[in-house]
Amino acid sequence: MTDALTAYQPSAPTISDADQAALTDLYIRGTPPNTLRAYERDLIYITAWANAAFDTALMWPEREDVALRFILDHSRNLADLPAVDPARIVAETLIGQGLRKSLACPAPSTLDRRIASWRAFHRMKNLASPFEAPLLRQTRAKARKAAAKRTTPKSANPITRKVLEAVLATCDHSLRGIRDRAVLMLGWASGGRRRSEIAGLMRADVDLKDYDRDGLIWINMIATKTTATGKTPKLVLKGRAAKALAFWIEMAGIEGGPLFRPITQNDDPLERKLSPDGIYQIVQKRVMQAGFPKGFATPHGLRSGFLTQAALDGAPIQAAMRLSLHRSLAQAQKYYDDVEITENPATDLLG
Repeated sequence: MTDALTAYQPSAPTISDADQAALTDLYIRGTPPNTLRAYERDLIYITAWANAAFDTALMWPEREDVALRFILDHSRNLADLPAVDPARIVAETLIGQGLRKSLACPAPSTLDRRIASWRAFHRMKNLASPFEAPLLRQTRAKARKAAAKRTTPKSANPITRKVLEAVLATCDHSLRGIRDRAVLMLGWASGGRRRSEIAGLMRADVDLKDYDRDGLIWINMIATKTTATGKTPKLVLKGRAAKALAFWIEMAGIEGGPLFRPITQNDDPLERKLSPDGIYQIVQKRVMQAGFPKGFATPHGLRSGFLTQAALDGAPIQAAMRLSLHRSLAQAQKYYDDVEITENPATDLLG
């Protein structure tokens, strides 16, 4: 078990040290590695939240008022609260620690997972969970309904091929323009990559061995939101997207380290990697330069745009999912369903 989880190993009253060690080992062997990693991340977050909110460590079993505050703090948009609100102050502390991305209300699935982990820690320690209390169960149910009423797409509009072409036209021949073109083309053509996935790529993840002969570039992503470390299938870039990426690597002299990097005012690449927020800024800037209104699309528009364009072109959804790496057919199907029936290529079968 990882270090962060060691202190919360399963326990039962009046058992010997040997049996305790055997019980801990059984929990580790009986829990999938991905679940253990999720437990660790959630425990780190919950511990930091409790320290910021109550200036105290977690208790076992946890108090119901603490668990209730956790639900309330993660079931609303804290940006709407005054700067002096305790919940907002705690969230800003977590943002400063790199544990929270923004003041926006987290996705219900994220809160569900963290609560599930917290409950699991109580079960490991043979303790009753505060989340079983009627008030907390009802509060969580109300939070789910409230979130369901105000769901909004991650990107106001998909970046389809037509939109992408307009955006790419804003990229000039400066190093910044060459980088942005490669970012946008890789993000779209490799299946609609998330901004964290684009920012996390290293030069070692890009294989050019087939580029000179076949014009292919292989992308070896370590992990994605839907795939485990080392289990992500290789993705391929071809055509203009492959040329754009190869040109960036050549012109920026990227021999190792981060693949995409910030550019100085003198048009020189830095050594550090471009952050996910940097990817966001690139998309926002280029979309506006292409003449679209502010907020027209976010980096997720690359992902939704890829799948929407695949639907418009009549590509089988299974083929698109091999690149997008969606695990859920139902989730990917939403993008196909968003295509207007008059644009559906199946309406042209007779010509």
